[in-house]
Amino acid sequence: MNIGILGAGNIGRPLGRHWVAAGHRVTFGSRDPGRLASFVEPLGGRARAAAYADAVGASDVVLLSVPHPALDGLLEQLAGTLAGKTVIDATSPIGVSDDGLFVSVLGPGTTRGSRTAELLPDSPLARAFCHFPDELLWSRGTLQRHFWGMGTASDDPGARRLTETLVHDAGFVPVHIGGLAQSAALDPGGALFGHVSTAAGLRAAAGL
Repeated sequence: MNIGILGAGNIGRPLGRHWVAAGHRVTFGSRDPGRLASFVEPLGGRARAAAYADAVGASDVVLLSVPHPALDGLLEQLAGTLAGKTVIDATSPIGVSDDGLFVSVLGPGTTRGSRTAELLPDSPLARAFCHFPDELLWSRGTLQRHFWGMGTASDDPGARRLTETLVHDAGFVPVHIGGLAQSAALDPGGALFGHVSTAAGLRAAAGL
């Protein structure tokens, strides 16, 4: 596949490395593509860096992994370019409550998936890679391939299948928990947020 990754940070970099190793072509989108040269060049000819819009244009599927405060503004700029592209939202609307618990900054009743769907009405959408600790994405997907579960959510059958393929290619076992409106378990404060387990363990934690 041709995959665009918007945001080459703690989520985008390890996933991009997994996908290049699996044979996909990956374009890392950045505000400053030049700063990614030392990261991209060792990955070989199937990886390159580009501006956000160029990364989207070159891709069939796009991973959103920019810092959450920048997400809505970026989606408003790129909504037209993203139309028709399958989008995987890996961002996390993370906040901390007064009593020290992780919560979603979107507040109760709104999932990140449903919010992104509102901003991208013409893009098949899924949620994935958003509840798993980012510092473990490379090691668990490399040293213990296809042992750990990865929660996913989508309303679109095609986006679901494609996302599950890319979860598998990153070294994890996809666990579909439902639609975007019911995906609060993947958001901060949800039953799966920060939870690392087997596929069966994720299903049990989500009450499936």
